[in-house]
Amino acid sequence: MRSSLSRLIRSSCSVSPSRLSSSVLLKNGKAFSSDATPRDSVRVDEPFKVEEAETVKVPPPPSPDKLLVLGGSGFVGSHVCKEALDRGFVVSSLNRSGKPSISESWADKVIWNQGNLLEPASLMDSMDGVSAVVSCVGGFGSNSQMVKINGTANINAIRAAAEKGIKRFVYVSAADFGLVNYLLQGYYEGKRAAEAELLSKFTYGGVILRPGFIHGTRRVGSMKIPLGLVGSPMQMVLQNAKPLTRLPLVGPMLTPPVSATSVAKVAVRAATDPVFPPGIVDVYGIMRYSEQK
Repeated sequence: MRSSLSRLIRSSCSVSPSRLSSSVLLKNGKAFSSDATPRDSVRVDEPFKVEEAETVKVPPPPSPDKLLVLGGSGFVGSHVCKEALDRGFVVSSLNRSGKPSISESWADKVIWNQGNLLEPASLMDSMDGVSAVVSCVGGFGSNSQMVKINGTANINAIRAAAEKGIKRFVYVSAADFGLVNYLLQGYYEGKRAAEAELLSKFTYGGVILRPGFIHGTRRVGSMKIPLGLVGSPMQMVLQNAKPLTRLPLVGPMLTPPVSATSVAKVAVRAATDPVFPPGIVDVYGIMRYSEQK
């Protein structure tokens, strides 16, 4: 009897450690684990540490394109300089004596370099830092002089630009005028030789503009000649008569005139727009591109 009672007492009082550790006490409606330590009950999650990000050096915005305008003091070249300056580009030009005696405000904003297109060595320094070249060089005289001015001078510039690694070159050439071509053989011989050189050296970045008669206000010494008084009405009449230019002999002579402002606008765009298509742009293309914004 005594032994049975003793076993009963031991079994009822003994509690396994595993049961005790897993028991849960309820207090104020909240559950607490009996095996939690005081440190665990007051533990607060530490906040995330936010590390300071490294400073990223952002490169400065690219500087404006620098255009070299050859023949910048001439009729068309001066319009190209003014157009490029108005669009915020840095403009330089080349002149035998450096800065020409031009009393207009735009000329003071142009960087004038001294050099001679017939002396290739004098061209190299003027092309430093240049992103594109626009050549408006041309002139009249004897056949040999016209070949030299329109051909050799421009070819020297094209080769120098290619050697310097310049990507774009725009050449303001001239449209064919049929019979007139034979009267000005040296002029057109030089122009076409320069065109061929440009297309070979600047396959993807060479643009040739072929305007006809260019009108606008032309300065001759201290006198201004308003060529637009004649050229503008002719342009309005002939720009819609393109089929007539296909007439034998006289057809090319009906090529419509175009303003110097339009030529300058397209020249600057061709020099600075990397997606402007390379190749030859005739007078109708010049008028079309000049009307685009």
